[in-house]
Amino acid sequence: MRANMNPPVFWGSSAVIGIFLLIGVLFPNRAEAIFSAIQTTIIDGFGWFYILSVAGFVFVILYMALSRYGQLKLGPDEAQPDYSYPSWLAMLFAAGMGIGLMFFAVAEPILHYSAPPEADPQTLEAARSAMVITFFHWGIHAWAIYAIVGLSLAYFCFRYNLPLTVRSGLYPLLKNRIYGPIGNAVDIFAICGTLFGIATSLGFGVLQINSGLNYLFGLPNESWVQVLLIAGIMFLATLSVLSGLDTGIRRLSELNLICAILLMVFVLMMGPTSFLLQAALQNVGTYLDNFFVRTFNLYAYEPRGWMSSWTLFYWAWWIAWSPFVGMFIARISRGRTVREFALGVLLIPSGFSFLWMTIFGNTAIFLDMTVAAGAITEAVSADVSVALFQFFEYLPMGGVASVLAILLVAIFFITSADSGSMVVDTIASGGTDETPVWQRIYWCSLEGFTAAVLLLAGGLSALQTVTLISALPFTVIMVLLAIGLMKGMRSDLARSQAEAQPAAAAPPTELSWHQRLGLILHTPRQQDVRHFLDSLAKPALESVAEEMRKRGLAASVERDEHDGFSLTIPAEDVRSFVYGIKPHRHLLVALSAADATRPESRRPQSWEARTYFSDGSRGYNIMGFTRDQLINDVLAQYERYQTMTQLRATALYIASPDPA
Repeated sequence: MRANMNPPVFWGSSAVIGIFLLIGVLFPNRAEAIFSAIQTTIIDGFGWFYILSVAGFVFVILYMALSRYGQLKLGPDEAQPDYSYPSWLAMLFAAGMGIGLMFFAVAEPILHYSAPPEADPQTLEAARSAMVITFFHWGIHAWAIYAIVGLSLAYFCFRYNLPLTVRSGLYPLLKNRIYGPIGNAVDIFAICGTLFGIATSLGFGVLQINSGLNYLFGLPNESWVQVLLIAGIMFLATLSVLSGLDTGIRRLSELNLICAILLMVFVLMMGPTSFLLQAALQNVGTYLDNFFVRTFNLYAYEPRGWMSSWTLFYWAWWIAWSPFVGMFIARISRGRTVREFALGVLLIPSGFSFLWMTIFGNTAIFLDMTVAAGAITEAVSADVSVALFQFFEYLPMGGVASVLAILLVAIFFITSADSGSMVVDTIASGGTDETPVWQRIYWCSLEGFTAAVLLLAGGLSALQTVTLISALPFTVIMVLLAIGLMKGMRSDLARSQAEAQPAAAAPPTELSWHQRLGLILHTPRQQDVRHFLDSLAKPALESVAEEMRKRGLAASVERDEHDGFSLTIPAEDVRSFVYGIKPHRHLLVALSAADATRPESRRPQSWEARTYFSDGSRGYNIMGFTRDQLINDVLAQYERYQTMTQLRATALYIASPDPA
């Protein structure tokens, strides 16, 4: 299969990533100092921007959920969800899982308990503060970042029929310029941030696997071992890529989720169960009580390095990961309302993270204050990656739990690399997921190589610094995505209000009874639709475009990504007019068990020539239209577009504040 890529994005992002890797390869001894200097510059100059941006994302997504924008659909107004509510919630639940939860579940609460930013170390107040800080880093703020990107991808892909890529979210601001250099730059920043964010997670994962193997079997805890582990696990990730999405990622993700739940239930049952249930409730209350203070806290009056090591790093990490997680939650959310999406994404994964962190973090603090007598704190302070395995030593069957934890981290490693390469490849290919396997393998290998180089160049410090650097430009893009979302939704609401008023909108042209009888007696095949599009639809659209150009309109007809044709008339301040026709297949009713169990490619099917429009409204089958009927239908839709545009402009004028 030949390459399917957007060359400026594919090679541009590869070049940017290569520059960072060359620093690590050519200057391995100075890399840590270089990365440290860059990190200090970013923290001092832009730390406030990270804090303000993330706070803004939280309030924007809550406003979208609770305001009138919440009623809008991620898709046409009549769209139905692709997945049932329980299935959708289950997939959101799975989205909350990751290497980070394994690496930091014990380490972060213990580190905040032993070295809190404000309270006295290893006190009850430090224990309470540790859990609040951990909740703050893994809660609503993180998922608000993901929600902004995911909502932008879903909204403009499913409602505007734009490609499933980050640049599409800037359509209300840039219109068709998203297909030029600016859009390419946006996607390059998205790829670089995603790849470095994934590399950071992979770095954490391999450090934890190495520590676990060292703790259990005495395997050396050395850089060369970590590089070999990365190579071995990336080989397994490549096999997952070769097996395909359904066979590879799906089955590993299911195993991943089962193992995680088993491990969490094990700790809950073996640990102080009653205390954990009480602590979970109190932790949530304290988190909500400190929500606003923590959101805007920069320690401006008493600067400390704690902010760059924790909060600012986390915000940058989540921002870097946002195209990855955002694309996943966008793919599964077609047909949901904005309110369902926002509240589901904010609450379901956050709730699971809170439960996970309470069970592991509070148990670790409880053990450290009692039977461990400070040994867990001492071990974590010496080596963060060994935290989980030192913790299991104080629980029954700790060795079995440690083996399960290593397996779980390895599975997370594989699924992150596999899924991440798919997302990066989709962005680099302009939004299509029909790409050759070698492109996925390329990005998968680059993720592993990046993690290995950064670990050798400076360990966790290098990983954190590159994440901070790559996230900075994408934070600016996310601010623009939020503005674009607000503008697009405001336009759609105005259109909906305008459509509620009486308007002269001609219905689709009706077929004659002779034509309808012909379609009933003959089930159209793919080649029939292809012939209709090439011989009748395209010439008819070109005739309309030519006449419109004579009248001063910049109309054009192009082959679209659906292998159909679209007539486009660009507009400056409103959505462009698009009349598109694409081949559309639907399965016929299966009349026997044999038919029902056949692969879809062998099932009885019918094909249509289905229209689509820039406003996301439902298309209809025009197969069998004559040339004149098709032209009349185009004109009817254009007349409707003009009417709606005028009514929308009137609604926006009325809704806008008086300039006086």
